This record gives sequence, structure tokens and C-alpha cells, in this order.
Amino acid sequence: MICDVHAHYIPKKFKDFMGDRFGPAIGVPRPTGIARHPVSDSAADIQGRLELMDAAGVEKQILSPHRQPYLADEAECAKALHLLNDGYAELAHRYPDRIASYVMLPLPHIDASLQEMDRGFSQLGCVGVNMNISCLGRSVAEPEFEPIYAELNRRGAILFVHPSVTGVCSPVINDWGFRASIGNSVEDAMFVAHMIARQIPYRYPNIRFIVPHLGGPIPMLLNRLDTQGIRDLGGLPELPSVTARKFWYDTVCYGSKAALTCACEAFNADRLVTGSDYPVLQDWEEYRETFAYIGRIGLPGDVANRILHHNAQELFGFAH
Repeated sequence: MICDVHAHYIPKKFKDFMGDRFGPAIGVPRPTGIARHPVSDSAADIQGRLELMDAAGVEKQILSPHRQPYLADEAECAKALHLLNDGYAELAHRYPDRIASYVMLPLPHIDASLQEMDRGFSQLGCVGVNMNISCLGRSVAEPEFEPIYAELNRRGAILFVHPSVTGVCSPVINDWGFRASIGNSVEDAMFVAHMIARQIPYRYPNIRFIVPHLGGPIPMLLNRLDTQGIRDLGGLPELPSVTARKFWYDTVCYGSKAALTCACEAFNADRLVTGSDYPVLQDWEEYRETFAYIGRIGLPGDVANRILHHNAQELFGFAH
């Protein structure tokens, strides 16, 4: 069975608290005419989610938010993330064989984040931590976030990161309408690049990182990073390609054979874990197709089987 490491969910109490600060609105029809997929915590949406999982052969989803939930006010941010994590834990406890969750942190507030991380693991049963790639305009590789990585390393935790959907704050991306289609992939690549520059995986070797969307363009840039990157960054204790291969990458690539086969060659298939970006891709393809294409693009059977049914399960310690 398949484990979906990248699936989004919006508890109503969290959404009501955030209001217009967090989209999309639950239950509001979209102007595109595209069918809305089950994403809220209504009984119908939860049942719809489970039915789609059954049809796709997905045994378990690991829940996370699809946009940045961070707030500058510490008390507000802590309350928002408390509501979010409680909503995720409630669903995971109702369906322990089908649903798990990451614990989201009330960044940039470090002490509150360390407390919520502990609550997530010790009380809520979370299986990893989720952070966005930037926080209120700051890269999460900046020095102020070091205590988070130190604690993740101490715990040997899984860290799943996700774009903040900022288009890397670039007008040449955002003003041209490419915030999601290109900007998110650039964010993925920038996370890996910033980790390389700060050597966080080298200094905190017990953290198990998951980067979404196959790392964006990173699979195509390893040789360039090892030449121009070394020139521009100066002395590093290991080549950028060595650091990049320490991450796991989820398989979200909109059905692109070229992207998936490139990532297999760049990182090794053992570093690819199944993800869907649920329900984002389902605007263009059925949920089951998000995984089914992996078995059809010409990968050796044992490789496709490992990606689909073993890598994520082994990473999280789930039975399979």
C-alpha cells in the first residue's frame, strides 16, 4: 500500500480563526468551474478523502497545511498552530491506520515552536515536523532558526518542508503570473541551496529532510553546484551534491516522466517518497493517477515498487 507524505487538510476551527489570512475558503465554489475536492473536516469531506484514498491504493496520508500559517504576533501564532495541530491529531486519532500528521510550528517564535514540537511528539502522536521554506520573508536557514534544527537533530526527527507560495518574493515571477507554477519549484530549490550554504544537514546529521516536488530544478543542477556553487560559496566540508543527496524528495511532478527519471538518476530511487500535494494536483488529474503514473513510465519494476510501496513506509517506520 502507498503512503502519501504530502497531503493537505484544513480544520474548520483553524480556518475560522485565520479568516482571510489563510485560503482557500472552505465550502465556497471556485470560479474556475473545477470540482472542489474534499479538503475540510466536514463529515462529507472526510468520507470523500477516505474514498479517494481507497481508490488510489493509499493506505495512509500524512497531513500538513498548503500555505504559510505564520503570524508576527506570538500569542496569535501560537493559538493558530495549536488549533491546526489539534485538528490534525483529532483526525489521526479517529483513523489511526489511515491518517497521520506532522506537527506545525508557530514560527518565527522559537521558544513557542520548541514547546509545540514537544507537544506534537509527546501528546499528539505526530510523526514528524512541518515547516515552510520561508517565514515572514526570512529563509528558515537563517541563524535565528538554529535551535529548531538542534532539537530536530536531538530527536532524530523527520522534517517535511513546503513552499510558502511567495514566488520567492520576486516580481519577475509573481508579476508575470508564475507564483505557483514556477515560484514553488524555485522555493524548493532555494531550500536545498540554503541548506547547502549553511551546511545544516552536515552539522545536524540526524534530521531526515523531505523536500517536495522532486526538489524543483535541483536534480538538474548538481554538477553545476559542484563547480560554480563551490566557487561562489567558498570552502564547504562536502560537495553540494553530497548534501543534496542526504534529503528525501517527494514524487509530486504533475506526471512528468522526464522529471521523475531525472530525480531517480540524480538522487537514487531510494530517496524518492510518494506524495500527492492533495488536493492541488486533482484540479488536473485524478488522485489515483498521481501515483499510478509511477508504474507506467518505464522504470524497472523493482524500482517502481520500491518508490510506491517501501521508501516512505521505511522512512516513517510504518509497517508494509
